[in-house]
Amino acid sequence: MKTRITELFGIEHPIIQGGMHYVGFAELAAAVSNAGGLGTITGLTQKSPADLANEIAKCNDLTDKPFAVNLTFLPTVNAPDYPGYVKAIIEGGVKVVETAGRNPVQVMPYLKDAGIKVIHKCTSVRHSLKAQEIGCDAVSVDGFECGGHPGEDDIPNMILLPRAADELEIPFVSSGGQADARSLVASLAMGADGMNMGTRFMATKEAPIHQNVKDAIVAASELDTRLIMRPLRNTERVLMNEAVARVLAVETEKGADIKFEDILEDVAGVYPKVMLDGEMDVGVWSCGMVAGLIDDIPTCKELIDRIMSEADAIVRSRLEGMLAGSVAAAA
Repeated sequence: MKTRITELFGIEHPIIQGGMHYVGFAELAAAVSNAGGLGTITGLTQKSPADLANEIAKCNDLTDKPFAVNLTFLPTVNAPDYPGYVKAIIEGGVKVVETAGRNPVQVMPYLKDAGIKVIHKCTSVRHSLKAQEIGCDAVSVDGFECGGHPGEDDIPNMILLPRAADELEIPFVSSGGQADARSLVASLAMGADGMNMGTRFMATKEAPIHQNVKDAIVAASELDTRLIMRPLRNTERVLMNEAVARVLAVETEKGADIKFEDILEDVAGVYPKVMLDGEMDVGVWSCGMVAGLIDDIPTCKELIDRIMSEADAIVRSRLEGMLAGSVAAAA
């Protein structure tokens, strides 16, 4: 399947593994890229630019296919060494950068001068248009269904994707609620050029996270996520657990007077304990509603091959059969 995204990034299939904290290590990124998609190393999971350089080198040893590095720009007092991370990305020969969070305009000249393609994650059409304006090559349009931070507009992908298609000139991929061939075909129908999957790639054999996390995703339904930090306008979709219950209780108690410090213990610095050690209730962790569509833990190649095969069948048999007026062929 060829789309503007496969052509832009030099990949076989229009499937991207998004950056995920303490999930996007070289092992997963390489497995996705080797399977024909675009794998992504999560830059800020690495504690320093030197650590990121080592992780990029490791990924280069594991694959000769293109892969990306995610760089999230956080609103923080003590900012990470972004120039150092950018230097590690450029010197590591990375071809694609996925930016997220705040506007990445300050790093765009350096990335573009190095010939790196930039895809920015956006939760609204207005932010997508701004990404296009500052020179991003593509955007990842993140609907309300997504795990992590869905923004504050609460627009699901059935509306957000067609709106993006109406406004954007650069290619974009769907993100949030993406899990299978139906997700891909639906996204293409709504104007996207591919899809970005996060939670779905967590439940794969190569994902270097604790089995407890994978099992929790498989066991979860679409009803098992919650939105936290809404009063702080830093909304995050997470999988329900004891820590989430504690956060929601504090939010109810404090109301509009809540401060980040009131929930700090359950939301900050918990990812290594959850993702690597499998301590499932020690803190909150991002998970999409798409968990309700996940019921197995395949390899990345098995997953991507299945998606592409079934997408072909949907387009050629089911949809084409409907056009031909054959209910049997479309079933």
